Amino acid sequence: MSPYIADPWAWQESWDRQQEAYLPDREHRFTAMLDAVDAVLDGRPPRVLDLAGGTGTISLRTLARFPTAETTLVDLDPALLAIADASLADRATIITADLGTPEWRSALPHQEYDAVLTATALHWLPADRLGQLYAELRDVLRPGGVFVNADHMPDDTLPELTKRLMERARDRRNARYASGSVLSWSDWWARAGADPALARLSPSGTRSTRPDTARSGTRRSPGTWPRSPPPASARSARSGEAARTPPSRQFADAAVAGGTVAPLPPALR
Repeated sequence: MSPYIADPWAWQESWDRQQEAYLPDREHRFTAMLDAVDAVLDGRPPRVLDLAGGTGTISLRTLARFPTAETTLVDLDPALLAIADASLADRATIITADLGTPEWRSALPHQEYDAVLTATALHWLPADRLGQLYAELRDVLRPGGVFVNADHMPDDTLPELTKRLMERARDRRNARYASGSVLSWSDWWARAGADPALARLSPSGTRSTRPDTARSGTRRSPGTWPRSPPPASARSARSGEAARTPPSRQFADAAVAGGTVAPLPPALR
């Protein structure tokens, strides 16, 4: 076992730095996300589903803010899940499931959650599958529950300004890579692939060259994101509210989009 696996916080720290190169306002997004959760709790401990949770970033921050929360983390990548498991220990339920198919819900330990949270993951799903997933999420949220997605969502009403801001962010990111101050996505996965404990979990290669099924779609322009889930089930009447919830700092392509689930009409209860 390598020193990094013996101390999973080293992997957590390196993952955070790698992600922050893409998302300078990453922690602000998480704060906005958890503010939305807090708003629907009425003082109760939350039951949270960390969707495509990777190393457990959202679960760790959820538990730091709500120590008595029940957290379920779902992902497919075994290396990321190993880091999450070592970091969270028995404080969360960790599930291996493929978001690319509707069957992922059968692995959940609970039928309903107060909140479903995800960040910078769902953009890899094909557009048709993403729409289906949104409908499925309605079925795992309690009435009044909230779904929050923090991801790349440029404002398509400002195409030229957004393009320039994204180019500027890219240049700054590349400068950080060149200086060695942070690892790129591919470099992080190369390090993970060189770690004996993590490498044996992914014998076919690292995530950078072997996207799992749940994230194997073509990464789409965020302007094509479905803004609200399609009515794919009898419970689609629970559409509630949906809107962007901006973090305290807003970058060129950053957004925290959230929505609540309305109570079921009497005829569907």
